[in-house]
Amino acid sequence: MELTGQWRATTANDEMRRTFHQPELDDRAWSEITVPGHWSSHPEFAEAHAVLHRTRFVLKVPDVDRRCWLWLDGVCQQGDVWLNGRYVGTTDGYFISHGFDITEHLEDRSDHLLAVDVTCAPDKGAAARTSLLGALIDPELSGTAGENPGGIWRPVRIRETGSTAILFSRTVCLDADPTSATLALRCVFDTPDAGPVVLRTRVCGHEHELEHPAAAGENRVEWTVDVPEPELWWPHSLGDQPLHDLRCEVVVDGEVSDSFETRVGFRSVRMRNWILHVNGERLFVKGIGMLPTSARPGDASAAEVAEDVLAAKRAGLNMIRVISHIARPEVYETADEIGMLLWQDFPLRGQMARGVRPQATRQAREAVDLLGHHPSVTVWCAHDEPFKKSETPAPTPPLIGQQTPSWNRTVLDRSVRRVLNRTDGSRPVVAHTAVPPTFPDFDGTTSHLWFGWHHGRAADLAAAAARIPRMARFVTAFGAATVERQNPHLDLDNPDGPQWPTLDWAEIAASIGAPSESLLHLVAPERARDAEDWARMTGVAQAEVIKTSIELLRRLKYRPTGGFSLFYLADASEAGGFGVLDRQRRAKPGWQALLDACRPVIVVADPLRPLLSPGEEIDLAVHVVSDERTPIDEAQVQATVRANITGGGSAIVSEQRWGGTIPADDCSLIGRVNAIVPGVANELVVSLKLTAEQLTVTNDYRTPVHSLAV
Repeated sequence: MELTGQWRATTANDEMRRTFHQPELDDRAWSEITVPGHWSSHPEFAEAHAVLHRTRFVLKVPDVDRRCWLWLDGVCQQGDVWLNGRYVGTTDGYFISHGFDITEHLEDRSDHLLAVDVTCAPDKGAAARTSLLGALIDPELSGTAGENPGGIWRPVRIRETGSTAILFSRTVCLDADPTSATLALRCVFDTPDAGPVVLRTRVCGHEHELEHPAAAGENRVEWTVDVPEPELWWPHSLGDQPLHDLRCEVVVDGEVSDSFETRVGFRSVRMRNWILHVNGERLFVKGIGMLPTSARPGDASAAEVAEDVLAAKRAGLNMIRVISHIARPEVYETADEIGMLLWQDFPLRGQMARGVRPQATRQAREAVDLLGHHPSVTVWCAHDEPFKKSETPAPTPPLIGQQTPSWNRTVLDRSVRRVLNRTDGSRPVVAHTAVPPTFPDFDGTTSHLWFGWHHGRAADLAAAAARIPRMARFVTAFGAATVERQNPHLDLDNPDGPQWPTLDWAEIAASIGAPSESLLHLVAPERARDAEDWARMTGVAQAEVIKTSIELLRRLKYRPTGGFSLFYLADASEAGGFGVLDRQRRAKPGWQALLDACRPVIVVADPLRPLLSPGEEIDLAVHVVSDERTPIDEAQVQATVRANITGGGSAIVSEQRWGGTIPADDCSLIGRVNAIVPGVANELVVSLKLTAEQLTVTNDYRTPVHSLAV
């Protein structure tokens, strides 16, 4: 039975909290609110931080030896639950299903009142965070939309079980190869009487039974099931994605009292030196970050959520980084079905308050219960950027202040990582992102590299990686933001607005979750004719940062780079953001740059300087990067340097060709391009072309030439 539809709601205050749960209270003057949903979608609650919810339903008392359970599958963020005027329990954790035994609460009546007091506190800006909402409220991520995600955003349901009921379950594929796979299962069940209970598992035509001497009350049982000769699940670039139904039954006195069902895929995942191996096959990660499909996650349709995952596959990517949140079920189901790997962040971001440790470790266990069976979930990450942001943005993670232990990095993140390792054990677990090499082992973790955005040019990444190779081992954020034409702070439709370029740059930057210094570094206002032209230029500049950064990282394939994740797929706000798609999922110029840079085979050259001079010599290395699993025979590479001439026309400056076999899954140096910039040129174009059987790949580089005219 689902309790969805129209409920009654009012803004919470101390006086209303004393009586809102009483069945006799007249709530006819309260507003209607949709469950599941978010209260900020209703104008009267747009500024609310706590809302009282009520609904009435009819349900008869269950038969003897039957039990009824109330399940709230998602309350953002914290809730207190009452039924028929009696307190039932509390919820804490927006992605966690909470279940309560309400059998006794149903006695002696058939009409019932459910009341839920829901609180979702706003982000406190610079202060240490106390709630595990991650991307949902972060002002750099979904928080740019300015919408409180509070509400009963997932279904509320009542289910009936036998006397022995399952409270929690977990399924994890510990290991798999063509000969066998091992599933680890955990079941927490509640039974009123002590006695033998049989746990029966069925998967892939195999049946496994475990007899457990249950005690009265809560029981926790763990066991493994071996599946011979399994069909392995693969990322989409390596193979197929067979999925299998698993059913576990709790049997008491020969009768099934309760059961759970899930889908599993058999695969093994390892990470060595930041290089991912799936089923023993090495894989270079090409990824992108994902925010909630909507700033109010419950508002998006199932098709819209799935479409974001499909878009990443169309872009030629093999991994999605779920940035600092637990996503909707459709994300994981779609990823399982199409072979998209997921880097799963836990919803810790920025500097967290000391009091969050107990709820963080508890919710980490719940996250494994929720997601452990999904073969697409490949990596856990405990904490994104576990530090206070610097007031002066830099292209690399901050070193100052991170050379000594901190409570977030040293205590909180290790605690969460330990829980994830202990409760899962089948996947790599990363403690945090964007922490540079520190004393004493100078190992570090993933990097967030903002060349071309916070400072310098995207091409500066090459020199930085050469100086500190560990910086480029695995990059989980890079890119640049755009400002969309419809950004209200541009005042394009206000003839009486401020004159270009005297705009409120701080407001514009805050509306897209970016520092104003970085935005103005990306495109200086004096380069544009007006605000609309400047907004357009941010899209072009973002595309150039994406193209250059990905090409440089792919050139470092396995030496030392294991992969990357662009920051991020789609904007949360109409104002703009780091997405290559806007909020309406329309492509920006960066989308095509991403597609081109992430093709299975690319031919690339060293980046050109931003401005060349007549008579200057260029000397560029040419590489071919192949993700194909077999060599490319009889390949031909052609490099043409062409000068576009002032006054019109063009001339070929040099042309070179190479031939041979391109190794599989590797980056190969093909040769070098040499040329002298002609004095008559106003632009130099380097064109690359790779041809082989049923394969043609091209790439162009352009840069202006300084005029000799006085």
